[in-house]
Amino acid sequence: MASGRRWALMHELRGSAEPSLDELLERMTPVDLVLVEGFKHHDHPKLEVYRHALGKPLLHPDDPFIVAIASDHRLAEFCRPWLPLADASAIASFILGHGVGLV
Repeated sequence: MASGRRWALMHELRGSAEPSLDELLERMTPVDLVLVEGFKHHDHPKLEVYRHALGKPLLHPDDPFIVAIASDHRLAEFCRPWLPLADASAIASFILGHGVGLV
């Protein structure tokens, strides 16, 4: 992808090992904010996105790096701050207010 202000290039692994999050971050030019999807088991601050209707187990009880939960319903089992999943402004404000390090 390319525009007048930036470009991005997709790289095929072709059998090579998947790079770690740390390796990927080292390749980036300096930025103000990085949003990461995936890397659930990496030890960086995270938001858990939880949809009650899917019936999957909550991740935050076993992951101390989850700092908040964005969900379509607030549940008593939530042990972290709750963010309404449909409220993008609230989620963005939380991320920006949390400071450097929240991925």
